[in-house]
Amino acid sequence: MTITDRGLQLEGRQGECETLDRLVADLRAGRSTALVLRGEAGIGKTALLDYLEAHSSSCRIARAAGIESEMELAFGGLHQLCTQFHPRLPDPRYQALSTAFGLTAGTPPDRFQVGLAMLNLLAETAEDRPLICLIDDAQWLDRVSAQTLAFVARRLLAERVALVFAIREPSEPQELTGLPELVVTGLGYGDARALLDTTITAAVDERVRDRFVAETRGNPLALIELPRDLPTGQLASGLGLPDELAAKIEAGYLRRIQPLPEQTRLLLLTAAAEPVGDASLLWRAAELLGIDSGAADVAESSDLIDIGARIRFRHPLIRSAVYRAASPEDQRTVHRALAAATDAVLDPDRRAWHRACATVGLDEAVAAELDNAAGRAQARGGVAAAAVLLQRAAELTPDPRRRAERALTAAGTKFDAGEPDAAYDLLAAAELGPVDDLHRARLARLRARIDVARGRGREAGPMLLKAAIRLEDLHDPSARDTYLEALGAAVFAGRLGVDHGVENAAEAARAAGSASSPSGPMELLLDGVAMRFTDGYAAAVPALKTALHSFRAAADLGDEKVVHWLWRGCPVAVELWDDDAWHELAGRGLELARGLGVLGVLPGALSYRAGVHLHAGEFGAASILVAESEAIAAATGNAPIREGRLMLAAWRGEKTAALESITIGIREAIERGEGRALSLARLATAVLCNGLGHYEAALDAARTASAQEDLGFFGWSLAEYVEAAARSNARAEAVGALQQLQERTQAAGTDWALGILARSAALLADGPAAEALYQESIERLASTRIAVQLARTHLLYGEWLRREHRRTDAQLELRLAHDSLADSGAMAFAERARSELAGIGETTGEHAVGSHGVLTAKEAQIAHLAATGLTNQEIGLQLFLSPHTVDWHLRKVFSKLSVTSRRQLDVTVIDAMTPVSAG
Repeated sequence: MTITDRGLQLEGRQGECETLDRLVADLRAGRSTALVLRGEAGIGKTALLDYLEAHSSSCRIARAAGIESEMELAFGGLHQLCTQFHPRLPDPRYQALSTAFGLTAGTPPDRFQVGLAMLNLLAETAEDRPLICLIDDAQWLDRVSAQTLAFVARRLLAERVALVFAIREPSEPQELTGLPELVVTGLGYGDARALLDTTITAAVDERVRDRFVAETRGNPLALIELPRDLPTGQLASGLGLPDELAAKIEAGYLRRIQPLPEQTRLLLLTAAAEPVGDASLLWRAAELLGIDSGAADVAESSDLIDIGARIRFRHPLIRSAVYRAASPEDQRTVHRALAAATDAVLDPDRRAWHRACATVGLDEAVAAELDNAAGRAQARGGVAAAAVLLQRAAELTPDPRRRAERALTAAGTKFDAGEPDAAYDLLAAAELGPVDDLHRARLARLRARIDVARGRGREAGPMLLKAAIRLEDLHDPSARDTYLEALGAAVFAGRLGVDHGVENAAEAARAAGSASSPSGPMELLLDGVAMRFTDGYAAAVPALKTALHSFRAAADLGDEKVVHWLWRGCPVAVELWDDDAWHELAGRGLELARGLGVLGVLPGALSYRAGVHLHAGEFGAASILVAESEAIAAATGNAPIREGRLMLAAWRGEKTAALESITIGIREAIERGEGRALSLARLATAVLCNGLGHYEAALDAARTASAQEDLGFFGWSLAEYVEAAARSNARAEAVGALQQLQERTQAAGTDWALGILARSAALLADGPAAEALYQESIERLASTRIAVQLARTHLLYGEWLRREHRRTDAQLELRLAHDSLADSGAMAFAERARSELAGIGETTGEHAVGSHGVLTAKEAQIAHLAATGLTNQEIGLQLFLSPHTVDWHLRKVFSKLSVTSRRQLDVTVIDAMTPVSAG
């Protein structure tokens, strides 16, 4: 490869250049894209970025680079990009970015609020001409910048924006995994030899030249730099060839740097230590160091660095070579100067970091400054950066007790940032100090929470319970929260937990709460759930209803604290068979989570709302929410919530898909020690097999699902158990399951509960008694939102009427069942109704909803929201898309539905045009 005019003309890279040319052509045609250039150090990634910049004359270019020494500073990479769009940032639409960068005060933004603001900023910047963002050395981006840019990259569609990352092998930020890639490899032999021949001017044996090509593996930078830096004798003999290319190339750069004047070397080190590339800051630091302007002339003439309005090293390896080769004393000297040159008001965090890098030993003043910087970082949503700043603050703290306290705070922040392993290491440091009992209790609680995150579900409940008891003894206000965590962990561990884990946690929580009357929703919830497992279901119903009422009242408060616990009321609503409360809490919880952008809560809120739609027979809407929940969980690096997809597949009767989901669910439940998830998987199996008419298999699954009283799922499992046992001639088991179901449903007393009870009892009754029970079930369920269970009652009643030889009556019930179940997409149950109808001589046509429609899940979701009157901007805020992408999807919707405006969108038509399996 020949590089001329600063790498703008590339030879030997025809394929790579064609890919980049297509990217530019697509961008000009209005198609956004993201691309990761992946390859080893020196392979030519930066040269390809230069090529792209040089061949994109009609596009706006913004460049940034990850810096190894700055990986712990939150939003550093984003800030490099956004300073190039600075005039736009005061716009209120970008408040999250302004707050994240410390430009304005405001509520700490969720990192995905920052992502959406970044997406919209890039989209608006590209309004007048396409925008290409080039991010070099992406493996060294700070974590929150990498997460945000990956979030944006996955949502680019119609914005005329391209994000191109260059990343070194084998480094791999997890956030960029899955984006389109262009792997950059070494040059072919002919191109590599041609490039080497332009570099070597001495008389060198052909075999030595070939060895250079072979051992550098066609690495362009190695072919250019190494011959220049090796002595002629060494070069001619072929000695000194690279073992590790990056280190060897850096060593070559150092051989060029070492002869430079001392002031020039110090200027280069100062520039390497300050990666923002702010020339004015560099000059202020240089003045403090006594460096004159002539040092810059020498640095630029050495072809190592460009110093203009912004500072840029000719290759990222030069920066790392300069910094790594400097002595620790020189590194501290330039950091000290940079700290002094950094404005303490405008950029206090970077100043604090430079001061920390300049400090040897212990220094409380610097530690306190880092502590304050961590607080500001956390207020901007930079949790990962706050954790690093707190960790360094702990290391610099002279007082052992204060050091231990900061280490504990750092460990907790590391855990909140999604780094449980790093948090665990910090706990060891926190335990070394002369700490008091309260500190040790908080240590124990955090250790238990980390173990939960590590998947130790079986041990989590007892560990949290022990921590809760210690905190209660010390009168710490976090004790009640810890009891609830312990009880929740025990409930989730369920049958896979230690002996009597739920009962032990419930008894301890009841004992701890007996001294005071619960008042708030969470206190009432803890009291009610604990009573559920100590005194039994019926005794706990009044307390649970009180807690549920408190949750519904608090749902109207609408603040950020509410949304973090509002969703906890949904399992209680299910436990009480209260479809009104479930509908209200799930809807309000989702509304608050969306409005506040609380991404940690949103996947769960979406899943609960999907459950409401599922039981209402609105499988298309449920499917869309399940897909969104899984997409956000993946984007945030969390495990997906399997409940929605698993139950949807079971209700649809998609045997292969359902069994695959169930198998995965069982495996993951066992691995994590979550017995409640195992019960869910067995419940889904029972629903699937009852729908398919495989009653023996349904009986086995329902029997297993009902073996443990899991919160929320147990009552549903009993209903499946009764049906499967009744149809399998296992009457004794059916009667036993019905008795358990009766105890709970009568205590709950809702139409949903009593409707299910009446239908289940009808399965074991005969004659007029059975008919009366079926009719009661239909009447009660018709007054609820639980449409799928109403349809199943029509099905069972119709099957009973046919066996009673009441053809006309059976026809009516089976037709109602078939149409309702088919409309919902519960095709296995619908097939049961169709088969019964066929048995009495009536045929049914192919149901339209079961076939593939024309709208994708995303198009249907956007169409639904547009039909409610939301603007593109409002839809984008809900779905984390730019308004441009929303508009692009809507234009496709309009075309497919043959409409021309939002006013013509009909929800019924949208649902009919959406495939049942969407999402």
